[in-house]
Amino acid sequence: MSDKQVAKLLMSNFVTHDVKRFVVTKPEGFSFQPGQGVELAINQPDWIEESRPFTPTGHVEDEVLEFTIKGYPKRDGVTKKLHQLEPGTELLLSEPFGTIKYDGPGVFLAGGAGITPFIAILRNQAKQGSIEQSSLFFSNKSPADVIYEKELRHYLQSRCTLTCTEQGAPGYLEQKFDEQFLAEKIDNYDQPFYVCGPPGFMDAITGALKSLGANPESLIFEE
Repeated sequence: MSDKQVAKLLMSNFVTHDVKRFVVTKPEGFSFQPGQGVELAINQPDWIEESRPFTPTGHVEDEVLEFTIKGYPKRDGVTKKLHQLEPGTELLLSEPFGTIKYDGPGVFLAGGAGITPFIAILRNQAKQGSIEQSSLFFSNKSPADVIYEKELRHYLQSRCTLTCTEQGAPGYLEQKFDEQFLAEKIDNYDQPFYVCGPPGFMDAITGALKSLGANPESLIFEE
């Protein structure tokens, strides 16, 4: 990881049963656009070469950086190690990168941890008072998996649609995103569509949107 900058973990806390919020120091001169990611590594001998992409989820102007990271405790990998770190641990950050950026009001479609690139965008738009024309469709396995649910519902009100694919509850739709679902819920395809989630989710949603008439150039996702 070239041009890496050192940051120090200040604190972490759970926001769902398997997702943690990390607050780290912000390297001098570091800046990012909402939606961009960085390569992050743990500055320890066994982990320094194990960098992974994560998205800052806080406001650009904050004096610290925030990351929202899902852990996979059954895998002996980077996210499991991150979830075990104590305050004071050094992290290494790359320069920001990525193709996800705000291109005007539109429809955000996220699957699971795929919401993370959109958090900074939605927070920024809410702060600027320009979120009223956007909507969010957010798919998870169960209500317990929804990241920052109260915040997202507060920002988007009735334009926040949460679906669960395995375990439902009042206030959540029990169905998967597919072409039929999108056709029922979206009546304007002449607007930006922001898409992020697992590979299968990405393929299905971008394919369905194109089939329904969305301009391929209006689809915004990590390439």
